[in-house]
Amino acid sequence: MGQPTHAQNWWRSAVIYQVYVRSFADGDGDGTGDLAGVRAKLPYLAELGVDALWFNPWYLSPMKDGGYDVADYRVIDPAFGTLAEAEKLIAEAKELGIRTLVDIVPNHVSDQHPWFRAALAGGPERELFHFRPGRGEHGELPPNDWPSQFAGSAEPVWTRLPDGTWYLHLFTPEQPDLNWAHPAVRQEHEEILRFWFERGVAGVRIDSAALLAKDPDLPDFVEGRDPHPYVDRDELHDIYRSWRTVADAYDGIFVGEVWLPDTERFARYLRPDELHTAFNFSFLSCPWDAGRLRTSIDETLAEHAPIGAPATWVLCNHDVTRTVTRYGRVDTGFDFATKAFGTPTDLALGTRRARAGALLSLALPGAVYLYQGEELGLPEAEIPRDRIQDPMHFRSGGTDPGRDGCRVPLPWTADAPYAGFGGEPWLPQPSGWSAYAADLQAADPGSMLSLYRAALTIRPEFGDGPLTWLPAPEGVLAFARPGQEGRLLCVVNLADTPADLPAHSRLLLGSGPLDAQGRLPKDTAVWLRG
Repeated sequence: MGQPTHAQNWWRSAVIYQVYVRSFADGDGDGTGDLAGVRAKLPYLAELGVDALWFNPWYLSPMKDGGYDVADYRVIDPAFGTLAEAEKLIAEAKELGIRTLVDIVPNHVSDQHPWFRAALAGGPERELFHFRPGRGEHGELPPNDWPSQFAGSAEPVWTRLPDGTWYLHLFTPEQPDLNWAHPAVRQEHEEILRFWFERGVAGVRIDSAALLAKDPDLPDFVEGRDPHPYVDRDELHDIYRSWRTVADAYDGIFVGEVWLPDTERFARYLRPDELHTAFNFSFLSCPWDAGRLRTSIDETLAEHAPIGAPATWVLCNHDVTRTVTRYGRVDTGFDFATKAFGTPTDLALGTRRARAGALLSLALPGAVYLYQGEELGLPEAEIPRDRIQDPMHFRSGGTDPGRDGCRVPLPWTADAPYAGFGGEPWLPQPSGWSAYAADLQAADPGSMLSLYRAALTIRPEFGDGPLTWLPAPEGVLAFARPGQEGRLLCVVNLADTPADLPAHSRLLLGSGPLDAQGRLPKDTAVWLRG
């Protein structure tokens, strides 16, 4: 049996662009992004230089949680288009050399899903969910005390029905959890995977991948209990081994959303017969601090090395504060529990750091995920309270600003209504949003978009070789990677003073200019040829 080809291993070093369809581009002018809008922007994405597109859920949904409440995996939500349009999009992207990944949400479905509607009617489908009698003299208390998965929420994860029974939902009441101990649940999801692989998708991103299996006794939550009643249970690995058999038949790949502090247990999901990759939340939430970043990088590479899986690097996604804003605050890390309205932000500082962070992440070995609008340097928008739609805000009692601020529709054309997005956007664009428009940035060699285009043009030279740290002053990150034409260096200065560059033959790209003495200023990164 021969070695896998580069085409088969594309995912090991890919740049994958995350498309939140609702906010990407509006093709029919109704204010909601759609597949027609994405298809029209495929040339832009090809010119940007990405290898694949990952789509957040585009399925039929009541949109109680941004599409993560799926009513039917085989139907595209009419707000986005049709299944035929999705098939055209997959094919047209492929013609441009861009692969497609879709999102699967296996932990739960929408309360409008046919299974749950039948369950509410008292049918045998109740076995596909977690229905239980309540506690207390009259069953008036929830079956257990599990906390909600929405950060900051004290709301219960059980909802009582008129017949007195309760059903489990780790997220909103509109997202009932599936019972993964039932064979019909497993069979249905494997058929869903085949459905999308048959339509040409190259891979699947698995939402909340560590939450599916539950302790059958549904015991009360005890901090530190091992095994956890619903996180990272051993039963999960049999599920994903079965999924891997399906994916291998189509040369498809998986990326898991796996939030786990235990690196050894995290690595289990990436064994050769399970998932191909998993998101790196350590790096995403890491502060702009040289020591912390280096530790995150070292630990990430170390936990992937024993199993030969590639690392993934991401600065932002549809759930977290945008990089430009986060890096412009006193606390440059990310934690759902600390999100608050009115946090002071220095956007000029954040932009400078985000430019440097882009070159850092793109120089690391492994795959990179780029959230739409990061290449435009978009900041987090503060949504007026009366326009917020995210359930995370409401379930926090109004203290959490929610995730809408990173989901504001993109600006494409500076002088067009709504910055060229289409119709009046479903979330309001802040004043001045058109200044970030793609058409303006495409014409500006110093823009964030131009920086990303240049970086993605050069990035293939880094190949998939290892990282070697170089001697550097405190506060400076410097490492070498073997390139196709000799050694490539990445240097990032997070110190308070300019730094001398290591010996090199050529400066390939910088996130900002060097100073008059040819030194690297604070919050600046460069790529060098050694």
